[in-house]
Amino acid sequence: MTDAPSPSTRHPYDALTPDVVLNAVDAAGYRSDGRLLALNSYENRVYQVGVEDVQPLMKCTPAFHPSGVAARSPSASDGWVVVKFYRPGRWSDEAIREEHVFSQTLAEAEIPAVAPLADENGETLFMHAGFRFALYPRRGGRWPDLEDPDNLVWMGRFMGRIHAIGATRTFEHRPTLDIASFGHASVDYLREAAVIPDYLREAYFSLSKDVLAQVEAGFERAGDYAKIRLHGDCHPGNILWTDDGPHFVDFDDARMGPAVQDLWMLLSGERPQMTIQLDEILSGYTEFMDFHPRELHLIEPLRTLRMIHYSAWLARRWDDPSFPRNFPWFGEPRYWEEQILALREQAAEMNEPPLQWM
Repeated sequence: MTDAPSPSTRHPYDALTPDVVLNAVDAAGYRSDGRLLALNSYENRVYQVGVEDVQPLMKCTPAFHPSGVAARSPSASDGWVVVKFYRPGRWSDEAIREEHVFSQTLAEAEIPAVAPLADENGETLFMHAGFRFALYPRRGGRWPDLEDPDNLVWMGRFMGRIHAIGATRTFEHRPTLDIASFGHASVDYLREAAVIPDYLREAYFSLSKDVLAQVEAGFERAGDYAKIRLHGDCHPGNILWTDDGPHFVDFDDARMGPAVQDLWMLLSGERPQMTIQLDEILSGYTEFMDFHPRELHLIEPLRTLRMIHYSAWLARRWDDPSFPRNFPWFGEPRYWEEQILALREQAAEMNEPPLQWM
C-alpha cells in the first residue's frame, strides 16, 4: 500500500496518450491544433486543448432533455476547449447524462454553471478509443474571496437559485449522500484494504465506530429534511470568480442530499467567523430558496463523513499511478495519526450545539 505500483502494473488511463486526447477532440467535431495542457484533476482526466476554429466544426444546436426545456449549448471560446475523460467504471452513461442535463438546465436559467458542449443531435457524451468524454468551453477565473461579505451574499443567491432548480426533479441514476455509503462503506473498505498501520488500526476503527454513531445522532436531530439535486462538491476550488461574479464547474459529484451540503464547505475559520459567514450566505440564499435551520445539525456530521470518505477514496484509487505520485503521504503512519486526531476533534465538535442562523 505504501509503495507506488510497479511499472508493470497497468491502469486504464495508461492508454490515454496525447494522441488519443487530440484525436478524441477531432472525432467530436473540433480540429485540434496540437496544443495540449493537462489540468489538475485526479478522479477523471481533464485537458485543455487548442482548436483551430473558435466555433465548432459540428453544428451545435440546443440540447433537449427530459424536462422538455432546451438547454443552450455553449460554444468554444478563445480557441480552446476543455475535454474531460471519465474514469472507467465509475458512472453509468445514464448517470453522466443526468449530470449534464442538470448543468444544462442551470445554464438555461442563466445561472453561471459551465455546461458541456452538445453536437447537432443534442448529445454531450462521446466515446473514443474506449474512453467516454465530454467537451466544455474554457472558462477562466480566480479563487473566490469568501472573506468579503458581499461575495458571500452573491454566492448565496446563486446557491439558492441552483437549489430551487435542483428541488424540481430527482436524480434517477445518481446516488444519495448518506451515512451508509459515505461512512460505513468507507470504513469497511479501509478495513479490508489493510491500508492503516497495524498499531493504529484499533484506534482508528474504534473511533470511526463512535463518530459514525454521533453522525447518525446528528442526522436524527435534523429530522426529515428534503433531499434535492446538489452540486455535491461545492468547495472554493470548484468556483471560478471573475469581475462578473462566480461560475460553477465540475458537477461530477452531483447527487441527491441536504441543501446544507453545498453550503458548509464555503465556511471557514473559528465558530464566530463561520456564524457570520453563514448569515451572509443565507441572507442571499433565502431570496430564492427556503432554508430549514434544522439542517444546521448536519454540518459537522457531513464534515465527518467527508473526512472518512476521502481516506477511502484515496485507498480505492491507489492502483492509479497518479495517486501515489500526488499523495505520497497517504501511505505514511503520520497521515493516519493525523486522521485519528482530526476525528477526535470532530467527535468534540459534534457534541457542541450547531451553528446558529442569526
